[in-house]
Amino acid sequence: MKNTLIAKYYAQTQYFLKEGHPRTLKIKKHILASFGIKGASIIIGFLLVPITLDFLNKELYGIWLTLASVITWFNLFDIGLGYGLRNKLAEAMARQDHAEAKSLVSSTYALITIISTGLLVLFLLVNPYINWNWILNVDSSTIENLGLVALVTFAFFCLTFVLKLIHSIFLADQQPAYVGLFDLIANLISLIIILFLVNFTHESLLALAMAMGVAPVVVLTICSLYFFRGRYKAIAPSIKAIDKAHYGSLSSLGFKFFLVGITGLIIFSTDNLIIVQLFGPGDVPAYQVAFKYFGLITSVFTIIGVPFWSAYTDANARGDTTWILRSNKKLKLIWLGLLLAGLLMLALSSWFYKLWVPDIPVPFFLSASMCLYVLALSWGNIFVMFINGVGKVKLQVIISLVGAVINIP
Repeated sequence: MKNTLIAKYYAQTQYFLKEGHPRTLKIKKHILASFGIKGASIIIGFLLVPITLDFLNKELYGIWLTLASVITWFNLFDIGLGYGLRNKLAEAMARQDHAEAKSLVSSTYALITIISTGLLVLFLLVNPYINWNWILNVDSSTIENLGLVALVTFAFFCLTFVLKLIHSIFLADQQPAYVGLFDLIANLISLIIILFLVNFTHESLLALAMAMGVAPVVVLTICSLYFFRGRYKAIAPSIKAIDKAHYGSLSSLGFKFFLVGITGLIIFSTDNLIIVQLFGPGDVPAYQVAFKYFGLITSVFTIIGVPFWSAYTDANARGDTTWILRSNKKLKLIWLGLLLAGLLMLALSSWFYKLWVPDIPVPFFLSASMCLYVLALSWGNIFVMFINGVGKVKLQVIISLVGAVINIP
């Protein structure tokens, strides 16, 4: 009986992976791979919270979360080029135009490198005059070298800023599992380093900044070298392939994504700073705990939805409207399943918090609000994946701007 059931489920799995439109099959395989990879990443992410709290303390952890979120604001300086590359490269790949693809990749890497270098030089000049203790609402007696921590964090950010362009190539090629895989490896390395710090050093924001910064830089460097010498050798960046003419098309679409990015930054990254200014860094962890817990819903939908972005680009380039409509309907059904999962998570939230981080109380109202928020976000992302894929993002820009205004009272 047991062998019969195993054979049945195996046959169903094989049918699921082998039957259907080639574009859909590619999405299915990467969704399954991404679930395994993301599941491991989520476990590591949840482990990092109590381990980091053990290494630092509640207040220092809140300072780190806020500083890291402030640094991520500088992601906006890619002016949407990463997203623009993703769409334009997907179109070039659909046409099998390797020369165009190589030129797009080379031009984007060149411009992002220039931007990143300029940002780092500018930060080196102004950082000595920035009062980080005032910005993060922390007494200088609590931590004296906050400026150095900010500099180290920003330097690693600038390196990652360039290196992570390989993610746009993976996504354009409808290979999102690779993005998750290398993020997982980087997070695992960071976890190992922090475990070492817990056992052999005292609390240090500088040590944490280095641990969290060095891992993605090393992983992305090795990843880029490997793939540009192998799978993506034909489109590897080259100085000779740089074409300034691409900056117009990349920037035109990219600027719209840039506006969406600004609003996303305000909505997602200013909350920690607002909490710090109104209540102090000690209240940031409670918000982040609820955000990370219910963020599981967002993570699941992202795993499922992200492969559709570039698939929509491909389908639109080929005029395959039937596949687009069918796929959108499937995403709506998946959201209904996430709605039920979200309600169950809300019912179990208090119990889970006590098990996970017993020293951080999280109000039920905060949990309920966060649950509602991630469900609404996931519903909106059903349609965002399509309009991003076809590059028609004007409506998204308008709605995002309204959301950003509402976010800050």
